[in-house]
Amino acid sequence: MIDPKEFLTAGQQFHGHKCPAMPMGLRVGAAAMNKLGVDRAPDGQLIALVDIGEHHCATCFADGVQMITGCTFGKGNIQRTHKGKWGLTLIDKATGRAVRVAPKAEAMLANKETSFFKDYREKGIPASKVPGEVIDPLVEKVMNAPDEMLLNIGEVHQHEWHEPKHSFSSFVCDECGEMVVEGYGRVVGDKRVCIDCHEKLTDLPEPQRCGCVEC
Repeated sequence: MIDPKEFLTAGQQFHGHKCPAMPMGLRVGAAAMNKLGVDRAPDGQLIALVDIGEHHCATCFADGVQMITGCTFGKGNIQRTHKGKWGLTLIDKATGRAVRVAPKAEAMLANKETSFFKDYREKGIPASKVPGEVIDPLVEKVMNAPDEMLLNIGEVHQHEWHEPKHSFSSFVCDECGEMVVEGYGRVVGDKRVCIDCHEKLTDLPEPQRCGCVEC
């Protein structure tokens, strides 16, 4: 069984400050792993789909998920679904088994009514500047609440996952001299260039991808 308490200190060091959202990610990730009966992923054994979007509260949740599951943005086995929620779908690639775990709405609402949010975060004060006597009890509450009070844990189901191929091909941009992955290269005249240099040379910005699963 994965114990999220064993990851709290390292998670806070990685994340940079104390808050309730990162510990919530630890709790959600641990519950998903325990439901599937899987260990932390040293490579790409697990896939984490987190329902957070951009520029909203509690996206710190994803750092807790990364810390406990081993699914990281660097390894490419965690993705935002851009749904503006805080659920996690964890997939075991070897079996296709998956489970979705999400914090209960009442637990999230209770956190938002605390002094941490009302007196500090909603007024623009960084989480790292919130006094310990305000945040420590909230973190402790998140870490010690029973699963049944804190989380909605779904049933294990099959999830079809299509593994993208990893590229080892690259080249040196003829304009800036930086390394570029082959599939991201562009051609301008007789030059092979990166996206940034393509924009400079053609004055045409690349279309932006939103980062969702569909894109």
